[in-house]
Amino acid sequence: RVEETDVGEVVAADGLVVGSPNWTGITAKLKEWFDYSGDLWETGELAGKVGAAFTAGYSRSAGIEATLLQIIHLLLGHGMVVVGLPWSHMMRRSGSYYGATAHGEVTDEDRAQARTLGRRVAETAMRLDGRTEDA
Repeated sequence: RVEETDVGEVVAADGLVVGSPNWTGITAKLKEWFDYSGDLWETGELAGKVGAAFTAGYSRSAGIEATLLQIIHLLLGHGMVVVGLPWSHMMRRSGSYYGATAHGEVTDEDRAQARTLGRRVAETAMRLDGRTEDA
């Protein structure tokens, strides 16, 4: 939860996966957190770190991708390297290459999408840092 976020932990992390329920965009609390993250922007402490987005909402046509794009916009504003999801057949029902999504009740496929995104963030962060999975 954004109100429990420790800025020191955010800075220490190799990657950041940010999510918001879909309210035809991100929540006001998340937007406020980013609005007050100017110190991190000015110092560039998130620049070069890996970022990704996820969201969940009632229906597929309720602005899911708009929410993901708002999050991605904020991550890019901090100079982060953004990763998404490659196309999969799972996305015919639910999903977006912009990030992990869920529509209505969360399914096992939605959870698998989220795990795939998390794995991509971790693998990309390791590659950028010069580490491998064996390290």
